[in-house]
Amino acid sequence: MPQPDLTLTPAGPALAPRYRESDRPAPTATTTTDAIAPTPRNPYLRLFALPGTRAFTAGNLIARLPMGMFGVSAVIMIAAAYGSYALAGAVTATGMAAGALTAPWIARLVDRYGQARIAVPATAYAVLGHLVLLLCVHEKAPVWALFVTTALTATAPNTGGMSRARWAHLLRGDPDALHTANAFEQAADELCFMLGPVIAAFLCSALFPEAGTLTGAVLFLGGVLLFAAQRSTEPPIAPRTAAGSPLRVPGMVPLMTVFLATGAIFGSMEVVALAFVDGPVAGPVLALQAAGSGAAGLLYGRARRTARLRTCLAAMAALMTVPLLAASTGSLLALAAGLLVAGMATAPTMVTGMGMVQRLTPPSQLNEGMTLAVTALLGGIAIGSATGGWAADHAPFAAFGFLVPAAAAALALALCTATGVGGPGPGMTKARRSS
Repeated sequence: MPQPDLTLTPAGPALAPRYRESDRPAPTATTTTDAIAPTPRNPYLRLFALPGTRAFTAGNLIARLPMGMFGVSAVIMIAAAYGSYALAGAVTATGMAAGALTAPWIARLVDRYGQARIAVPATAYAVLGHLVLLLCVHEKAPVWALFVTTALTATAPNTGGMSRARWAHLLRGDPDALHTANAFEQAADELCFMLGPVIAAFLCSALFPEAGTLTGAVLFLGGVLLFAAQRSTEPPIAPRTAAGSPLRVPGMVPLMTVFLATGAIFGSMEVVALAFVDGPVAGPVLALQAAGSGAAGLLYGRARRTARLRTCLAAMAALMTVPLLAASTGSLLALAAGLLVAGMATAPTMVTGMGMVQRLTPPSQLNEGMTLAVTALLGGIAIGSATGGWAADHAPFAAFGFLVPAAAAALALALCTATGVGGPGPGMTKARRSS
C-alpha cells in the first residue's frame, strides 16, 4: 500500500485505511476480489463508509443547527417583550462579542483535555445561559440583566471545528479525502445557517416568542451529547508543546487578517440585502446566497484539485459585483439571482482557507487554530454589519450598500496577495481514482 504523506495533514492514528483499486490484491487461489467490498465511487459515500462517521456527523449537525437559531430567536423574543429592535440587536451583539473572546480559550481546553470532557459541560453552561436569558425576557427583567445573562452563553464550543478535527484525525495521509470532508463541513455550515433563522422565525411566530430559544437550547445540548458519545472517532489528546498560541505560527496572523476581511463580506451583504428588500421575502432572498454556497461547496468537494486561496478570493471579488449590478436594475428577481451566483464563491474560499489553517496549526492545537479563524470571521462579520448598516442608511442611491461587500472582497484579495498567504491549497497532486 502506498505510504501516506504525513506532512499534509495533522498526525494521528488512522482508524480505517482507505483502499483504492490499485491497492487491492490480485485474485489468487486464496484471495478473490469478491472478498473485498467495492469502494463507492462517490467521494462523499467513501467518507461515510468509515466506522463511526455517520453517528458523529448526525450529532454535530443537530448541535450546529441552533447556531443559526439563537440570534434570530433572541431578537424576536426581546423585541416582542421590550418593543425595541435596537435593544435586541445590542444584546445579541454583546453575546457574539463575548463568544468571540472566550471561544479560543474553550478550544484550547478541548485540545488539552479532549472533546467529550470539555464540550459537554461547556455546552450545558451555555444552554443554562440561554434559558436564564429566556426567563429574564419573559419576566421583563431590567435591561442590564439581559446584557449580563447573554454573556453566560459565551462558553458554547466550536462544534464545526470539533467535527473538522475528527475528519483530520481519521483522514490523515489522505489529502483528497480530507478536502472532500472539509467541503462537506462547509456545506453543512451553510445549510444550518440557512435553515436555522427560518425555523426560529417560524417557531417564534407560530407558537410563542420564546419557542425558538427553547427549541435551540434542547437541540444544542442533545446534539453535543450525541456527538460526544462517539468516543471511537474522537481525536486522541496530543502531547502539549510549548509553542504557545497558534498565532505564533508563521503565516497564521496574515491568514487571520484575510479571514477578518472575508467576514466583513458576509456581515455587510446580509445587512444591505435585508435593507434593500425590506419585507417578508428578505429572508428567503438572502438564503439564496447560502444555497449557492452550499451547492458550490459540494461540487468543490468532488474536485480533483484544490485551488489557491488567492484564486478563490479573486473569484469572490468578481462575483460580489453581481449583486451590485443586479440591485442597480431595481428588480428583486435579479437581486435574488445575483445573490445565488455571488454565494458560489463562498464555500470554495472557506474550504481552502480552513484547509490552510489545518496545515499551519500544530496537531495539539487544531481546535484552537480553527476557532481563531472563526473568531476572525465573527469579528469581520461585526465590522461588515456596522459598515453595511451605515451604508444602507446613508445610501445616495438604492444599490449603494452593495458596494461594501464588493469592497471587502477586494480588500481580502489584496491582503492575501500582499501577505503571500494565498499559495497552493492542500496540493492534491494525485487525481482521484474511481473504483
